[in-house]
Amino acid sequence: MDYEKFNRDIRSIYKKSRASNTENKLDYLFTHIADEWQVDKNDISMQILKDLSESVIDIETSTLYDEVDELLAQKERIERQIERKSDELQNSKYLIFNAFESALDESSEHTLSNLHQIKLQSVDLFDILGEMVESAIVTTLEKGNDIEETIEELAKEFTYDTLNEGSLSNIRVRKVMNTILDATIDVAEASSNHTEDIIKATIKGIRAGLIRSIGKFKQQLLYMPREERQKLYGEFTVLKEELFQTDTIFEQVVQSQANNASSSTKTIIEKSAKEIKYDLEELMHISKETVDVMKDKLSVIEDKIKDSKVMRSDAAKEAKRMGIQAWSVAKNALDKIKK
Repeated sequence: MDYEKFNRDIRSIYKKSRASNTENKLDYLFTHIADEWQVDKNDISMQILKDLSESVIDIETSTLYDEVDELLAQKERIERQIERKSDELQNSKYLIFNAFESALDESSEHTLSNLHQIKLQSVDLFDILGEMVESAIVTTLEKGNDIEETIEELAKEFTYDTLNEGSLSNIRVRKVMNTILDATIDVAEASSNHTEDIIKATIKGIRAGLIRSIGKFKQQLLYMPREERQKLYGEFTVLKEELFQTDTIFEQVVQSQANNASSSTKTIIEKSAKEIKYDLEELMHISKETVDVMKDKLSVIEDKIKDSKVMRSDAAKEAKRMGIQAWSVAKNALDKIKK
C-alpha cells in the first residue's frame, strides 16, 4: 500500500463527510476504506490505525490548535507588556530615589546612609546583583578600612535583601549565592593582596544573610493570618521540605564555586568553608525551627486542602551606584557596632 496516497485519500474523504458527529464520520470512513482500499476494519493494521487516528485528530482539533496558538500569542504579548512595565516601574523607583538624593545632597552622612538603605530594600536587586556586589567590594577596597568586616556586612545585606524579594526556595537560594560568589571571586582574584579576606568575609556574610532571611520568614509565618496561609499552602508544603536541606545547599554551592575556581582560589574557598563549618549549626537550627512552625501552622488547614526583569542598558551604571551606596550602608552599620 502507498501510505502517502492512502493518507491523502482518507483526509479528503473525512473532511467531505456530512455526518453530524465523529463516530458517524468514522463509520463512513471505514466503509470507504473497505470499498476503496479493500481493508476491513476487523483486519486493520497498526500502521493504518495510527495514520487514521493522527489524521482524524489533526482535522478535528485544528480549530482548537488555532485557538490555543492565539491564546499563547496573547499571553506572550501580555508578558512582554508586563516586562516593559516592570522596567518602567523599576526605572521610576530609581528616578524617585535620585530626586531624594539630590534634595538631601547637603544632609548628613547618616541621613544619606538611611536613604540608601531604604533604596536597597525598595528596588528589585536580583537582576543587578552581580554588578552591585562587584561595585560594593571595589569601593570597600578603595576605601581601605575594615575590609573584611565591611564585605561580610555587605554580603549579609545583599543576601538578605535579595532573598526577601521572592520565595526561599532552594533554586532561588542557589541563584543568589552563586551570583554573589561569582562576582566576589572575580574581584578577589584581581586583588591578590586581599583575596582570602574577601572570600572568607563573603562566605560568612552569605551565611548570616541566609540565617536572617529564614528567621524573618519564621516570624512572618507565626503571625500570618490563617487565610493567607491557606492561599500559600502548596508553596509552603514544598518549602517545608526544602528548608531541611538549607545547610546542604550552602555547602554544595560553596564547593561548586571552589571546583570552578583556579587552584589557589579553590584552596582559599575550601579553607574558608572549613573554618565556618561549625557555624552552620545555627543555620540548621533556624531552619529546623522554621519547619516546626510551618508544620504547626499548616496542620490546621491541611485536611481542608488537597491540593524581574529589571533593566538592560543602564543596569551596570545603576548597579555601580547602588554598590557604592551599599558600601556606605555597611560602613555606617559597622560604625554603630564599634560605638
